[in-house]
Amino acid sequence: GHLGRDTERAASDNWVMFGYYIMHNIGLAFQTFASGLLFGLGSVFFLMFNGLLIGAIAGHLTRIGYGESLWSFVVGHGAFELSASALAGAAGLQLGWALIAPGRLPRGEALRLAARKSVLMICGVMLFLLIAAFIEAYWSARTGPAPLSKYLVGAALWLLVGLYLFGAGRGRHAPE
Repeated sequence: GHLGRDTERAASDNWVMFGYYIMHNIGLAFQTFASGLLFGLGSVFFLMFNGLLIGAIAGHLTRIGYGESLWSFVVGHGAFELSASALAGAAGLQLGWALIAPGRLPRGEALRLAARKSVLMICGVMLFLLIAAFIEAYWSARTGPAPLSKYLVGAALWLLVGLYLFGAGRGRHAPE
């Protein structure tokens, strides 16, 4: 019937948006990471630019009365997406720092060692962005749940990400 077609179209739209969020966010993360090769300045620029842009938009929308719509939309996937952005910047800054202060190693060797660690971080960034895109397409965009339930889910996701990042690398395989 008619209802079935609308539901199917909505699911197809969710899938399209899921793909879009993945490509867009991975592109931004890679840009933030790779620009660290400019002695870290590119990573700093993209972190600051994107932070100021997001902050300005969020502040404006909140000020003109769309705060609840905005914050209930971003709170869920923001835990993974914003953490991934910060990690991509950190990975880029590792590359830049290897070029600025290679220590006793030649710059090429310091960069190679930093790149090995950074690529592992970028794998985590990609996983975080995949999770964020899924949440954004299939949960954040839903208009049915009350804002309070979205805030509670968002708080739980932020807690989950925080606990993971706090404990990551602290196992028996952590470098000494």
